Amino acid sequence: MNKKAIVAGHICIDITPVFPEGKVRKLSEVMIPGKTINMEQAVVNTGGAVANTGLAMKIFGAEVKLIGKIGPDEIGGMIRNVMKKYEADQDIVVSDEAGSSYTIVLAPPGIDRMFLHSPGLNDTFGSADVSDEALDGVSLMHFGYPSLMRKMYLNGGEELVSLYRRAKERGVVTSLDFSAIDAGSEAGSIDWKHILQEVIPYVDFFVPSLEELGYMMDPELYYEWQRKADGGSIESVITVEHDVRPLADTLLSWGARGILIKCGAPGMYYRTADQEKMQPVCDALGLSAGEWSDMEGFEQSFVPEQVKSGTGAGDTSIAAFLTSILRGYSLEKSVRMATAAGAACVEAYDALSGLTSFEALEERIARGWKKQK
Repeated sequence: MNKKAIVAGHICIDITPVFPEGKVRKLSEVMIPGKTINMEQAVVNTGGAVANTGLAMKIFGAEVKLIGKIGPDEIGGMIRNVMKKYEADQDIVVSDEAGSSYTIVLAPPGIDRMFLHSPGLNDTFGSADVSDEALDGVSLMHFGYPSLMRKMYLNGGEELVSLYRRAKERGVVTSLDFSAIDAGSEAGSIDWKHILQEVIPYVDFFVPSLEELGYMMDPELYYEWQRKADGGSIESVITVEHDVRPLADTLLSWGARGILIKCGAPGMYYRTADQEKMQPVCDALGLSAGEWSDMEGFEQSFVPEQVKSGTGAGDTSIAAFLTSILRGYSLEKSVRMATAAGAACVEAYDALSGLTSFEALEERIARGWKKQK
């Protein structure tokens, strides 16, 4: 595998207080004002798409450069030390415009996570931070979390669109991921549907979660999902036929080519455009258009040996998907590897400790790794 990739965008330090073992149905059962909650030792790791997806791709054997912004502060130093460990710090930008970003991750076993986030320098990241020189000789560019990066979503997302337009002009295959949007924040007031309509024509692989996509494309539908879920998982109250497929139909009408929607513990929905639209993407990456065109399906998740935390599961699953693409795998095998990586990830408290080599993941699948029912 000699194709090169870029993973750019959001980077931070994740601080994850570890909850005692035991399934919690609702966060409100433990997060009660005035209540003291006995916790285990906190886990401190790098977070954001650059660290989670980018470093996971390196663990999987991909040749990838990581581009994010950190400050000359203690948090920035912690991030850089991790990057150096993986020999991935060469393209990290150090700036004194603001402080480095951090996130406190609340991840009780059995329910989805909550994030207390300080964006820091991520808010200053713009199209120019991925230079033309950085794009030279690259086959694939993945960008993550523009919804947490102020400069990338202001003015109708013009910086985000500019970056993707420049990448496509240079023949680079593109991938885009998002993160959860706080409805009460500035990002929550943005017309995300408009931004998606503007950027999707330049995106070859769009890989959001179902919740992110629902909120951006149809907030009323998203809030209806929340009401039905009643504090539980949204994935438990939706169906592919009535909820997921219509969103994919709309994305295809806007010019999307490959769509991978992360649907939490159940698995992933995938959909691709016709061969005429997929052929240039496949030619650029050496993929078989017959294995990547006019495809639709739902790949069920693998059953993890244990679930410690969902932190980074979506990002690492996308890392496996993109690495599979660079290796020339079929769509079906690529999605299978994505669900395998996600299951391996949740077996550890952080995004990377549960990951193994691609070969080890493939061997685990070959030995009959069980799927969710």
